[in-house]
Amino acid sequence: MTAQPFEMTRRRAGMAIGALALGAMHSVRAQPHWPARAVRIINPFPVGGGPDGTSRILAEKLARIWSQPVVVENRPGGNGFIAIDAFKRGATDGTDLIQLDNVHIAAYPALFKKLPYSVAQDFHIVLPLFRTFFFVCVANDSPYQTVSDLIADAKARPGQLNYGSWSVGNAVHLGSALLESLTGTRMEHIIFKETSQLYASVANGDLAFALGSSGTAGPMARAGKLRFLAVMAPHRLKGYESVPTIAESGGPAEAIATGWNALAVSPQTPADVVAKIRSDVTQALHEPDIQPKYQTFGYESYFPGEAEFRQFIAQESKRFGDVIRRANLSL
Repeated sequence: MTAQPFEMTRRRAGMAIGALALGAMHSVRAQPHWPARAVRIINPFPVGGGPDGTSRILAEKLARIWSQPVVVENRPGGNGFIAIDAFKRGATDGTDLIQLDNVHIAAYPALFKKLPYSVAQDFHIVLPLFRTFFFVCVANDSPYQTVSDLIADAKARPGQLNYGSWSVGNAVHLGSALLESLTGTRMEHIIFKETSQLYASVANGDLAFALGSSGTAGPMARAGKLRFLAVMAPHRLKGYESVPTIAESGGPAEAIATGWNALAVSPQTPADVVAKIRSDVTQALHEPDIQPKYQTFGYESYFPGEAEFRQFIAQESKRFGDVIRRANLSL
């Protein structure tokens, strides 16, 4: 007789657990499939450039995977702050994404006195989209045959050699400033409005050098107007095996200059949605036709693990921060 209440209690508990499980299953099934509406990729870059082109290639892939429109919305200008402001006011369920440059994530926090965003509080950085390494570009008829030649001339004529970029604090400027810092040289930074003007000035000898990617400077190099002294990378690049690394050309091995973009969502995005975005974007970037298309812009995809990418961002932030402080840069 004493066992009956126990058996009844156990049966009731089992029925309750079953009901909870059934309810949970019903709840999961009742959740709308993500994404249930169009997805927007906010892009701080102008239409027609490499970062814009890569985002449109990716958007096309994701639209097929998600069976929803994926729209690229370009909001260039203002150091990317216009796009970032639009993103901060956007959806927090993962249907608004933003493509960020490495300087937005790793350099601007050290460069700007008043930054209108917080990397930690305003973004959940999901994964990198691509990266590129920069070449040291000189005129085809430049007297410099190695980076060692360039450094020696810069040391012999302090403040007289110049290099260029398109703004203060971009990756090309900071990579050049890193080379200055590591070699103990002092050179003049010239700002150009257009990248085409920048590399034309290198080609005609108005600038001693500029850093450039295979996408930005490659066409002029292939036309015989520019020459690559070295690549600021730890290894030679595919397709440019004849171009030595910075160390092989007599420069400091630590002078590594990269550009990369990452995809971010709101920190309020549900964890399962973040995981889905990461998985689906990774799937898209692994499709066989992606790499040839990215290479036309001078980019390559790379796939670090989550922890590895967080560590990479921390290292990049320290590297950029050190360069900015040594160069006494501030905006």
